Amino acid sequence: MTHPPQQKEVNNMMKPYFYEMITIDYQLTDDQLQWIQQQFPSPALPNAVQGIDIEQYSKGDSVSGRVLLNDFEVKKTKTNKSFLRLSLGDQSGTISAKMWDNNGEVEQMLPILEQEGVFDVRGQVDVFNGFKSLTIYNMTPVQESINPFDLLAFTKQDITALSNELFAYLLELDQPYQDIALKAMEQLWESFRLSPAAKGFHHNYLGGLLKHTVGLMRFCRYITVQSNNPFQAIMKLIHKVETQYKQEIWDTLKEDNSYPAYVWKDSIDHLYHMLQGMAEYKLDSINYGALMTSILYHDIGKLAEYDYAGKSFDIFHFLFPTATFTEGKHKQAGIAMDPLGVSIGHIPYGVLVLSKVIDNYQIAVSMEDIHLIAHCILCHHGLPEWGSAIRKPQNLEGYIIHIVDYLDSRYENTEADSEK
Repeated sequence: MTHPPQQKEVNNMMKPYFYEMITIDYQLTDDQLQWIQQQFPSPALPNAVQGIDIEQYSKGDSVSGRVLLNDFEVKKTKTNKSFLRLSLGDQSGTISAKMWDNNGEVEQMLPILEQEGVFDVRGQVDVFNGFKSLTIYNMTPVQESINPFDLLAFTKQDITALSNELFAYLLELDQPYQDIALKAMEQLWESFRLSPAAKGFHHNYLGGLLKHTVGLMRFCRYITVQSNNPFQAIMKLIHKVETQYKQEIWDTLKEDNSYPAYVWKDSIDHLYHMLQGMAEYKLDSINYGALMTSILYHDIGKLAEYDYAGKSFDIFHFLFPTATFTEGKHKQAGIAMDPLGVSIGHIPYGVLVLSKVIDNYQIAVSMEDIHLIAHCILCHHGLPEWGSAIRKPQNLEGYIIHIVDYLDSRYENTEADSEK
């Protein structure tokens, strides 16, 4: 990889984020833009969305289409009747579905679902408690070869613009953080640029990890660069959450919705709790380079933890180059948990990648910085019951990475992907 060029002439790019509260301000030269596009090209994604998109249908409508199987399980009704609960997907997103066991369909379908990942389905739209789902009448496995990306949901944002923004922030970093960041991207960009960040809750589509990582960096820069006081900045963010939560409640009251979907429910107390914990370190300074590097690595382990059609397994080959590995054993379907990656989890994988990059490229970095970045990766879920590997953050950077991860993952659910 060639070294990124340096120029005096800059391009300024600004746009709002988080309810138009955060102004995005970064700089790239024309030469840097060209370097990014050459070294880290954006993936080719479809221009238009195709798929079932049951939100566009009414209750009772008949639906048919081609889908990927994300997940399935056998469930029982209160009368002990078996049925299949299915998670399907196409470019329109995730589709909740079920299949009743009227004539032994469940037993017949189980071995097929274990082996196949692409199906042609026919069914009917149902509505329960305000949520739409699909009752499947027929599922036929697809035998012909298909392009899996034609069936996966993907970000509707400009993925090239997201890539440019990511590298603009990385190129601002001092050494050794810039090397630690860019070498990871050099190894894993093919996967990183496409990977989802989840299978259901947030950023659960191609490009989701890239978008989520950039979102955290936007919050981080607002707190640490654009504001004079990080505590005051976080309090402003919490105040915005309070305002939006009140609006959610009011909108629900006006619509008389008995089953509201509150994005910010229970968030305010948690955020204040984290802010109070952060206050223990109020006299410490923030290591911006280590924090931004940690953000890049915080979910990089999801390249191993999640599986999806067309996935690259470069993270396994990078971490374990001498291991024997048969990629064909993975069933290529919708977004699901990788059978190998889920046994370790994305948080430990993040530290493994960090260690491997530093070792492989012989990057000179202090022992304190290694542990600071690793600590941020390990504690970014905030609480042990939420998956954090640390009982609680032990520095300002640890609290900040959790707070910005918490905010961005929930903000994702407040607007359509194409609007943010």
